[in-house]
Amino acid sequence: MKTVHHTLIQDTPGDQLQLVSLHFGEPGRGPKVAIQASLHADEVPGMLVAHHLRQRLLDLEAQGHLLGEVVLVPMANPLGLRQWGLRGFQGRFDMNSGENFNRRYADLCAPVVAAVRDKVGPDAQANVALVRQALQEAVQALQPANALEHLRQTLLGLAIDADAVLDLHCDGVAVMHLYTTPATWPQAEVLARCIGARVALLAEHSGGEPFDEACSQVWVDIAEALGAEVPLPPACMAATIELRGEMDVRHELAREDAEGILRFLRARGVLQADDKPLPALLCEPTPLAGSIPMAAPHGGMVVARCEVGSPVKQGEPLIDVIDPLSGQVSTLCAPVDGLFFAHDCKRFAYKGMALGKVAGREAQRSGALLSV
Repeated sequence: MKTVHHTLIQDTPGDQLQLVSLHFGEPGRGPKVAIQASLHADEVPGMLVAHHLRQRLLDLEAQGHLLGEVVLVPMANPLGLRQWGLRGFQGRFDMNSGENFNRRYADLCAPVVAAVRDKVGPDAQANVALVRQALQEAVQALQPANALEHLRQTLLGLAIDADAVLDLHCDGVAVMHLYTTPATWPQAEVLARCIGARVALLAEHSGGEPFDEACSQVWVDIAEALGAEVPLPPACMAATIELRGEMDVRHELAREDAEGILRFLRARGVLQADDKPLPALLCEPTPLAGSIPMAAPHGGMVVARCEVGSPVKQGEPLIDVIDPLSGQVSTLCAPVDGLFFAHDCKRFAYKGMALGKVAGREAQRSGALLSV
């Protein structure tokens, strides 16, 4: 294993932060997978999974079982980890700009298309190699103005040429689920099997330019810009993995999740294969536009009436919001038939706050599909 320290731009004198990446295997030998944890710094389960992955990858590398390259970023957001105040922790938004740490990643389609348009040909794999090189060059050409932009550039540079990218997050209270793009679902289905995902949400442009789409959807966009006569497969499968809920920070869960990711690495040829069959698929993919959030009609206490992971019918009571002064009780019901897969972990809401989500089978929303 090789450890690399990436020094970020100083926003103020004397304030120096580093991003640390761990590199397993030999660059350029076999498939590459990039894995990062806790881009939202308050979402700790990913860091614990990365801890267990690190130990297992060290052993597997020493045993000669590593056939490709793994880049592991065990703590992807040193900026967010500073956000402690009065015993409270944030970690989701940059304090200077208010921007979500998982938004506004560079769209590299235009510079890459300009760089490769006169070089691509009938050989799909040669085109993939050209685009990978152009993507890396486009990332390095970015000119970050502050530490946040430099963090985004650095993370993108570590992952942009990978065959697969796993971005480890968590929800408030949730079952295991993932987000990916329709074009990469045939590859992501293997991941869903390996980690036991209960929900798989698909979207092309979900809004806000999240990290995973900057790595994977860009291939689809480049292919469309080059035209159908240029063969270019979606050569990067990127997925955001939601490792259940914020409080699910337990060794037994993290070990299980790390083993699921290692199973995926074996299936992708990054690790030496074993003779174990893939687990059964626990869910069919559904559109992210069919994931319907439920918002508080007024402020008050939040009481869940249904366990996450429960199949629900439209109109079924899921959450009560109780005004402690007036005694008003408002019940949020399932907006569609589907799976009640996540709700917020906070127990007091303001008016309009998103409190829970049901994954339905039919697309019903458009525009920005992700939460803030």
